[in-house]
Amino acid sequence: MIPALGLDVGDVALIALICFGAGLVRGFSGFALSALVMSAATWRLPPVELIPMLWLLELVASLFLARASAKDADIPLALLLVTGTWVGLPIGLALTTTMPVDTSRNVVLSMILGLAALQLLRVRVPGLNSKPGTIAAGFFAGIATGLGNVGGMIVALYVLARGDAARAMRGTLVIILFAGSAGGFVYLQLFGVMTMQSTLRGAVFALPTLAGVWIGAKLFRPAWEPYYKPVCLVLLMGLAGMGLIRMGLAA
Repeated sequence: MIPALGLDVGDVALIALICFGAGLVRGFSGFALSALVMSAATWRLPPVELIPMLWLLELVASLFLARASAKDADIPLALLLVTGTWVGLPIGLALTTTMPVDTSRNVVLSMILGLAALQLLRVRVPGLNSKPGTIAAGFFAGIATGLGNVGGMIVALYVLARGDAARAMRGTLVIILFAGSAGGFVYLQLFGVMTMQSTLRGAVFALPTLAGVWIGAKLFRPAWEPYYKPVCLVLLMGLAGMGLIRMGLAA
């Protein structure tokens, strides 16, 4: 056991590997870091402990990618989505801090599975191409972020519905996750989930995450853009599905 982290050495190695793989996907696709870590690590740590750690990992990943991604991003769209996210985030946090651990795990994994399936099937949600629709999408993304730090999946679904190019979607997602971090930090403090232990975990796992992000960003090439999103979504669905099966077997 490593007392400061509250984890066994084996758990640290496993979560570091998960963070590296999730960072690789994040650098390549612009999203899914939190969803991947949540899917794969929630059986070792409850969502309420993963959320503050993932906030730090998303922040460092966004800082790394923001400069190169800003030129491709739709900034006005990103700001509207972030506004909605800040409104919905405290609702999600209120739910996840009062739910039983097993219930919150099942809710988060089910959300990841459902959102990934909707994106993979290219579901188009009507009525979202407006300012109210954009803010509403951000609002539900904020709730999902508070529940399991998977709001990026809802935002990605929204951007997909607009039919934007992969590069533009990636850039917008990076800016949204970066801009949303400030409000997220305030709410995490207010709800008392940002602890010294979660900060230390975030600092330790930021290193393998950034290594993955760096490699993933190098792999983002125009010729591969049509393939990266389906691969990421299938991976997410597989991880979430296995997590739900594991939870069912343990019940």
